[in-house]
Amino acid sequence: MYNVQFPGMGISMTIDPVAFSIGDFKVYWYGIVIGIGFALALFFALRNLRRFGIKADGFIDCVLAGLIFGIIGARLFYVIFRWEYYSQHLDELFAIHNGGLAIYGGVIGALTSGCIVAKIKKLPILAVLDISMMGFLIGQGIGRWGNFFNQEAFGTPTDLPWRMVSENTGGVGVHPCFLYESLWCLLGFLLLWLFSRRFRKYDGQIFLMYLVWYGIERMIVEGLRTDSLYTPFLGLRVSQVIAAVTALTGIVLLIVFRKRTYKAADNFETADTVKASLPETPPDTLSKETAEEENDTGVRPDEKTDDREKDDSAE
Repeated sequence: MYNVQFPGMGISMTIDPVAFSIGDFKVYWYGIVIGIGFALALFFALRNLRRFGIKADGFIDCVLAGLIFGIIGARLFYVIFRWEYYSQHLDELFAIHNGGLAIYGGVIGALTSGCIVAKIKKLPILAVLDISMMGFLIGQGIGRWGNFFNQEAFGTPTDLPWRMVSENTGGVGVHPCFLYESLWCLLGFLLLWLFSRRFRKYDGQIFLMYLVWYGIERMIVEGLRTDSLYTPFLGLRVSQVIAAVTALTGIVLLIVFRKRTYKAADNFETADTVKASLPETPPDTLSKETAEEENDTGVRPDEKTDDREKDDSAE
């Protein structure tokens, strides 16, 4: 149980990381919030697959693979860079309900597995990446509130009006970094969604814009956090290094591909247009022709065929 305050805004509340219990089994708000984010991201993606030229059945397989390996990747990434601690506490390796999921590890695991499945299912990989990135922003924007319920992922001391105070902050007002990232991701989703509806020129463009948008935010916010993972060399923050590299890569590739115009959805729509332009044969046309022939000869066409086969056999 935590007593959380935002003194500069006159807000005070008590939160329990455990939503409810079934016997000795506890269900944490952390998992519920992440689940809600995932469900909304999936709902959005399924509603917009056709606009990106993606088949729903194959995409579901990508999502399932991404979900499984995203969680594995997020935990593995976190444990690797905190191995000094976990090597002495092996019983906590799978205790993800207390947090300890690194977002970049999750993104890497989800994207890698999702792209492999997309390749197997013969889906347009870059289009899959585009719609997935908008889904990621929804999931990240909502999922960050799981950190709020666990009272983690906060920043350095501050006296700003929206500072947060709780037992975990030592009674000191700190930057609510979870809130910064949540708002940034939800704003990013809104902007990329609007852009995708009117200005997207090629598959992969939204993916590159995500790298830039999220990379810039993560470089800034990660610098405020007190629980960052560090590289074993030079003492650099892992997330800041990855964010800088991905943001720079995104900017360069957006410039390189600025004249590109290919979208899988164009072929998707063309195929539908061709199919719609083909003349439809009324279902009863064949039966009418058969009836007319029977009326003219007194014999059904299939009976004629049978008679010919009998004559052939007699010969």
